[in-house]
Amino acid sequence: MSVMRRPAFLAAVATTALLALLMGFVANIALMLLRSPGAVAKLLGVLVLVLPLIAAWFLVNEWRTGITVQRMASRLEAEGRLPLHDGARDAHGRLTDEAKQDIYEVAHTGVDLDPESWAAWFHLAFAHEAVEEKAEARKALRQAAALFRAQR
Repeated sequence: MSVMRRPAFLAAVATTALLALLMGFVANIALMLLRSPGAVAKLLGVLVLVLPLIAAWFLVNEWRTGITVQRMASRLEAEGRLPLHDGARDAHGRLTDEAKQDIYEVAHTGVDLDPESWAAWFHLAFAHEAVEEKAEARKALRQAAALFRAQR
């Protein structure tokens, strides 16, 4: 399936469009405050103008990370090394806690053996996801992306 047709990609584009619209509204309010005669209004205008700048930085950073993660996944898929979560499953088809822990331990060992491998960090990110540690998964994915970019 083309990247342009994946639901996650379309959701990211829609969210980006909504955020850009919101940033435009906030910037407009900031400019109106800056044009006001009062000193307090001008100060508020400067402070409000910072919000769209922060949002723009966040947006660029998230898209950059997302594109890098997609490139890493495509490369691993081409090499047949995408993380597969095999293991015992419950009646609903979800991995059991023991299987999740086994996946995590294997991935963590991979990072311990080669901490400069972006693929090992990528696998660790999805192992964190399996054990429902979302914040750690994002940190590991960001580390994988940084190593991947440095390698290029």
